[in-house]
Amino acid sequence: MPAKRILSLWFPRLGAERLLRLERGTLEAPLAVARDTGNMQILSSLSLAASEAGLTMGQPLRDARAMCPALITRLQNPQAEADFLKTLRRWAGKFSPWVGEQGKTALILDITGCAHLFGGEESLLAAVEEDCLQLNLTVHAGIADTVGAAWALARYAGQPLGMARTGDAVDQEARATRSRATKRRNWERGGPTPRAMPRAPRGARIAAPGATHSALAPLPVAALRLPESITTQLTRLGIRQIGELAGMPRAALARRFGKDVMLRLDQAHGVAPEPVSPARAPLHFAVRLTLPEPIGLEADMLAGIDRLLPALAERLQAKGRGARRVRFQAFRTDQTSQIIEIGLARPSADPDRIRPLLAMKLSDIDVGFGVDILRIEAHQTESLAPQQHKGHFDASGQARANIAQDTVLDDLIGRLGARLGLEAITRRHPASSHLPEKAALTFGAAWSTAYGVDMGADAKWPAPATHRPLHLWRPEPLMGTQPDPMPPGRLKFRGQMFEITYASGPERVAPEWWLDDPDWRNGVRDYWRATTQHGQQLWIYFAHGAALSTGWFCHGRFA
Repeated sequence: MPAKRILSLWFPRLGAERLLRLERGTLEAPLAVARDTGNMQILSSLSLAASEAGLTMGQPLRDARAMCPALITRLQNPQAEADFLKTLRRWAGKFSPWVGEQGKTALILDITGCAHLFGGEESLLAAVEEDCLQLNLTVHAGIADTVGAAWALARYAGQPLGMARTGDAVDQEARATRSRATKRRNWERGGPTPRAMPRAPRGARIAAPGATHSALAPLPVAALRLPESITTQLTRLGIRQIGELAGMPRAALARRFGKDVMLRLDQAHGVAPEPVSPARAPLHFAVRLTLPEPIGLEADMLAGIDRLLPALAERLQAKGRGARRVRFQAFRTDQTSQIIEIGLARPSADPDRIRPLLAMKLSDIDVGFGVDILRIEAHQTESLAPQQHKGHFDASGQARANIAQDTVLDDLIGRLGARLGLEAITRRHPASSHLPEKAALTFGAAWSTAYGVDMGADAKWPAPATHRPLHLWRPEPLMGTQPDPMPPGRLKFRGQMFEITYASGPERVAPEWWLDDPDWRNGVRDYWRATTQHGQQLWIYFAHGAALSTGWFCHGRFA
């Protein structure tokens, strides 16, 4: 079995070069991407011109503007940068089918058995650099037997070790001038402006199979992906190279710096496993029809939909998925498009259930001078497989129930949702609460099943202990009453006077003491069914703990 080979691709200027690509070569001034951190903005990505101007990553924006007045800045868009990295991940699939993301600016590829397709590892690196040059992207690559070694070679191969002096160095300036000395950079004292990070030769960025130790030995300890605090402590102790760290006693290092140092060292040398986790390709269900001549009639678009839906259904059924939301696009001859979307009450791959919903909204499309491309995409899908495994008897019974199930209600919900929106269609389910206003829960009809569907034919809505009114509202205080627990003879409700001719009750309801409900802070209630002189039946109650009113409220009305 061949040794595993890993390729690490690092894009150090990903954020800035993404914006430069959008400018299409029209921006030549230094560009920097800034992000908010605390009470200030710092630089998160730099273009090549900005690096040559002396700017550094993590530098405060105010200092960068003082050093480079011509600097152009843009705010960081993390989501756009993540999407751009996903695009690069798909591009990297040409070199290996095993591609994963490594942080926010890097990709990791398992190229075991793939390099010979490009003529060897050096030729593969040459192909990567050539593609990135055409894409106007800066890339640093490294190839080794392990993920940690490839990561280190991509970032530190061929780079000078550097002294990394700290305030504890003996040969630094005196204490009185030390703070000023650390702030004075070389180019501030008349030296040359720092250039961009040089790229190591391809041979230096490739560790031969089995030569991981020798390739990592001259690299700095920062190449082990250690926290900056640990790297600083190792530098103060005079340990600057990985080879020096690897030769020290492991027990002493673990006691002083923790287990992370030994873990990273073992991962880089291949002692501890660190597999490449490829990103899962997203499911994509779309079909397209290119027309030889533009069309403009609804009948013609329906004919095109009839040709596209069976192909879409085959792709959905092959993956065991059902469409939940479907997008229809009509591309016009003037390079614009018209889009309509429909939602289904139940996920389905049946063309006969999708077609009527699309036909209802075709009148919203403005064809202009004609449509020459039709496209249908199921951009939201759900699994059609059962969620719970069942035995043969239960599975056959469920299959018969699914076959006999009538989809008329689901189709009706889908049609109403195409006009009103699926969120506007709701259904009620009983709840386990004795409070009147909490006796039922409201669910979206498209995302729930009717009560009793999975409970058998005998399932019925649980009946309350006593009759409940048809209309319920938030309790409203009654005027013209006395603080007496017996029903009043007259009351004023919503600006009208009512005579109480008959009252039945009371029904005592206590609050849920384990929950704090503002509407039930007045304590126990005694509900009465009061009939007025006009025949109306109000549902009123007396709150025994009411302190800011007479205690009488109206909670609803019977039909």
